[in-house]
Amino acid sequence: MLREFKNFILRGNVLDLAVGVIIGSAFTGLVTSLVNNLINALIGMFVQSTALANFYFYIDKIKFTYGAFLNDTINFVITAFVVFIIIKFVNRLIPHKEKEKQENQNKELDTLIEIRDLLKIKSK
Repeated sequence: MLREFKNFILRGNVLDLAVGVIIGSAFTGLVTSLVNNLINALIGMFVQSTALANFYFYIDKIKFTYGAFLNDTINFVITAFVVFIIIKFVNRLIPHKEKEKQENQNKELDTLIEIRDLLKIKSK
C-alpha cells in the first residue's frame, strides 16, 4: 500500500497539480499586494481615500460595502488576464509540437507509400 501511494504521489499529474497550487497561491498573494498597495493608491488619488475596501453606502438602515467587492473584482481581472496571457503563450507552443508530429507522420506515410510502390513494381 505504501508503494502504491508513493507511485501515486510521484506521477507527473499529481506533482504538476501540487506545483500549480503552490504557484497559484503565491501568485494570488502577489496580485492582492499589487491591488492593495499600488492600484488602490492610484484610485485613492482621485477619490481622496486609499482604503477602497472601506467604501460603502446606506439604503435605509442597510449598509452596502461595495469597496471590498471592487477590490476582489480588480484582483480577479488581473489574475484572469495573467492566466489568459500564460495560456496564450502555451497554446502558441503546442501547435508547434503538433506540426512537427504531423511532419514526422507524413514522412512515415511517404516511406510506406514508397515501399508499397516498390513492392508493386517488384511483384509484376
